[in-house]
Amino acid sequence: MKKLIIIGSGLGGLSTALRLSKNRDYEITILEKYKTPGGRMNIIEQDGFRFDMGPSFMSMTYELDDLFKSAGAENPLQLDELDPIYQVFFEGKEKPRKIWKDLEKIEKEFADIEPDLSRKLDEYLSRAGEFFHDTEDKVVKSNYTGMLNYLAKLSRVPLKHIPYLVKTMWDQVNKTFDSEEVKIIFSLVAFFLGSTPFKTPAIYSLLNYTEMRYNGYWAIKGGMYKVIEEIVKILESRGVKFVFNTEIVGVSNSNGKLNELVDSNGGKWQADIFVSNSDAAAFRGQVLNREKFSEDKLDKMHWTLAPFTIYLGVKGKINNLIHHNYFLGSNFKDYADTIFTSSISPQKPYYYVNATSKSGDEFAPEGCENLFILCPVPDMRFKEDWSDKEELADNIIDDFSKRVNFDVKSNILTKKILAPDDWASMLNLYKGSGLGLAHDLNQVGAFRPKNKDEEFPNLYYVGASTTPGTGLPMVIISSKLVTERITNDFGTIS
Repeated sequence: MKKLIIIGSGLGGLSTALRLSKNRDYEITILEKYKTPGGRMNIIEQDGFRFDMGPSFMSMTYELDDLFKSAGAENPLQLDELDPIYQVFFEGKEKPRKIWKDLEKIEKEFADIEPDLSRKLDEYLSRAGEFFHDTEDKVVKSNYTGMLNYLAKLSRVPLKHIPYLVKTMWDQVNKTFDSEEVKIIFSLVAFFLGSTPFKTPAIYSLLNYTEMRYNGYWAIKGGMYKVIEEIVKILESRGVKFVFNTEIVGVSNSNGKLNELVDSNGGKWQADIFVSNSDAAAFRGQVLNREKFSEDKLDKMHWTLAPFTIYLGVKGKINNLIHHNYFLGSNFKDYADTIFTSSISPQKPYYYVNATSKSGDEFAPEGCENLFILCPVPDMRFKEDWSDKEELADNIIDDFSKRVNFDVKSNILTKKILAPDDWASMLNLYKGSGLGLAHDLNQVGAFRPKNKDEEFPNLYYVGASTTPGTGLPMVIISSKLVTERITNDFGTIS
């Protein structure tokens, strides 16, 4: 039996542990800087309210099924499909636009501004679906032996998809739809990747396909943290050890292999195999001191937007909210162009509101709402000082109150604010970046930090900043890819 240490207990680290624990070939220990497991997918419990700290829905849920099956376990989670998927409030418009999976319903929803929408959307989704299915197994769910191997796999993708590689998501929606509102709505998935549609490659229109046709959006019964709790329960039953409040700051090596981790208290952790669920780029720079990933070079990479999050327990019910809600202004292009690099807080912020109390009564006391508000903001490379976070939160709450015609501020029972500096210090998110490295064409596939270390043959990486990318399904796939690496290298041990 080999000793294996996983650094970080985010979904990627936990999923890797779950897969590797099936045959009891490894003695697994998980080291975590934070006080609870889950990484970004954590929980806040405060004054009788329960909030998912980060992700608030699941798509491509078949990856969850595959995860539990591969680990020899039944999927214990109950999922409820969301339809409408979400709704969008535009500034100056009293009624939100609801996004349905049913094309006839969505045709009626936008009949006043986008004639023949069902036909246009059907063609748009069909094209995105072709790209998704032509690349999912060849590229997304695949390890690479090197750049040539990656390019060889790309060459197997039909040539008709090449335009996707040179266009942005905005290019794609701009040529498909006429209404500015419709263009904006179907490019919002770029924000799930921590970017904007003007910077995100058109290939990610495949997310429109997965949300509206292939799988949809799903709420987890009991909240998203239920995923973490159930995985941890299985791991503990299999003897996996968890050590919290432990940050890794250094390493030791011997004969070309990594043999020891050093934590911030001077503790030393030895193993045969190591998996880092810390950011795959930042870990190489900050812990391994690799010149290629120095702070200067990390800063020049394209990172996803930072999260500014507000958690509110509110007395009273807000009738015109559903599970997922977007609140947008009237200057989408200008806002998107400046949000990455602004050194000041946005004055008229765009934000997302999740109300899990609309999907279950276990998240808030009776007659109350729990609100998770997420506003994408510049990371700490551009705005390091977040001492104005109360002011920005008040700005958002005031705007939200007007949009939903409800006096939120007077009915707040509990409140918590997390600015980018909080996220950075709690979970080691590089400069507060919410989802790690962005998905530019030069930061995907073999251009992304590899899931096996360049120097240490017994060090591996899992998570958002390595292959295949960010988002819960991608991180679960990442655990599958790194598990393949480890089992190929070490085989059956017991």
